[in-house]
Amino acid sequence: MIDLLIFAVLLGALAIAHFYRLIKGPTAADRMVAGDNMDILISCAMVLYSLYSGRGIYLDIAIISAMLGIIDTMLVGRYLDTGRWHKR
Repeated sequence: MIDLLIFAVLLGALAIAHFYRLIKGPTAADRMVAGDNMDILISCAMVLYSLYSGRGIYLDIAIISAMLGIIDTMLVGRYLDTGRWHKR
């Protein structure tokens, strides 16, 4: 069981490394990829912590966070591609 906690902490540390790329990224696309990676890593860490603690609320939060992250990535990708949020 302690392995789950160790992996959750390691995923959190990787998310912090991606936070550096989010701030320092040379282009907007690099920043978008770093933000998406942070969202995925934090969601995975919450799933592992949910398994460790036995509480389902963290699993629900991880699923909602992952869904919002996908929508955010699609919107920002669309904006970077076309320069506007929606098609006309």
